[in-house]
Amino acid sequence: MAAPRLRVEGRGTFDRVIELSKDQEADLATEDGAHPRRLRLGIGWDKSRTGGFIGTGAPEIDLDASAIQFADGKLFDLAFYNNLATRDGSVVHQGDNRSGSGAGDDETILVDLDKVYAKVDRIFLLVSSYAGHSLEWIDNAYCRVVSDDEAAVELARVSLTFAVKETGLVIAEIVRREADWSLHAIGAGVAAKIPTEAVAALQRLP
Repeated sequence: MAAPRLRVEGRGTFDRVIELSKDQEADLATEDGAHPRRLRLGIGWDKSRTGGFIGTGAPEIDLDASAIQFADGKLFDLAFYNNLATRDGSVVHQGDNRSGSGAGDDETILVDLDKVYAKVDRIFLLVSSYAGHSLEWIDNAYCRVVSDDEAAVELARVSLTFAVKETGLVIAEIVRREADWSLHAIGAGVAAKIPTEAVAALQRLP
């Protein structure tokens, strides 16, 4: 079976829309080569009008976005609706959106790269259904990375164009590459209703 396709848009490594397979990365840099240190992660989704069984209406799904920090392959900390900030203060969740309705980002997570603990090398971005709904019921899931400053430059975006049968979805990760960071597109379904249930699956990701 062919790998699901991800669309990554970027203003750093990628200067136009490119269809990518899994495991592609976008450098988190502006067009002039600068690497913003404060990022805003906008995560969004829509309720699908065609998901699920024929003749049934799509339920109202409360999806939760999470940022999960790993250091040397182990869980370090996480930010989600029930724990809005990591201990080092580098990742701050801006609150829960319970429906995914409306235009624009459904949930937002702020990341201050200068505050990230030195041993943290991966920050996974996960959405999950606490009520246990299959993510076949959602559509147009994405994560975009924007500089958290007055310019608000969109640095990269991952858009998912395929259904996920599991209750959780790892959209992407921000990965440390020496002094800089990149957005790595993942798009993997996981059996998780809360972020801690995804830890074992995340540890298996290359």
